[in-house]
Amino acid sequence: MEQATEERISSLRTPGAAAIAGIIFSVLILISIVLIRISVPEDPLDSGSWLNENSKTVALALNLVPFAGIAFLWFIAVIRDRLGESEDRFFATVFLGSGLLFLAMMFTSAANAGGLISIYQSASGTPIDSGMYSYGRSITYQIMNVYTIKMAGAFMLVTCTLALRTGIFQRWMAFLGIGLALFLLLSVGFLYWVILVFPLWVLLISIHILLTNLGNTDSELPEG
Repeated sequence: MEQATEERISSLRTPGAAAIAGIIFSVLILISIVLIRISVPEDPLDSGSWLNENSKTVALALNLVPFAGIAFLWFIAVIRDRLGESEDRFFATVFLGSGLLFLAMMFTSAANAGGLISIYQSASGTPIDSGMYSYGRSITYQIMNVYTIKMAGAFMLVTCTLALRTGIFQRWMAFLGIGLALFLLLSVGFLYWVILVFPLWVLLISIHILLTNLGNTDSELPEG
């Protein structure tokens, strides 16, 4: 009896934890991306004038990235726990691998950008004059706008495939995610704001899971 009760409580808490973690990740990374996008020019070959004007804003945005990453790790963990025995080893490998690679690329991009800001603040003008800025800026841009976005698309694709097989969220959301994932994976060229697709999708499914979990919890409460 006690074991059955513990399993029922765990089944109720797990999707709720996934939803909360997903919402925290989405909100933090959305704030970070928007702050960076409005502060840094789209052209990776820019002159670097934003360092003098917006470096503090960008530094604030970069400081949010580790906390978003922790929330995303929690999101991955509780989604896997939610899948339980129905988790397919093949899809589980791609799911976990693409999620971790997305985080690694995002952290690498943020670290490069943070390093540029730190060097500029400690030796104003030197990174730009020496060419270090152009190199670091281009590397950061490539990692974020090519590799990070592609890993986000892969994560979305495999998560939605698992959703279709297991029903962890509604089918229309899975099909929407597959379409958006293919767009991220196959898009040619750089669309400066396209990275927002991923956190917005995570936010959508997280809110859905949270509302569904709250509804299920209410239905389990005894009357009277």
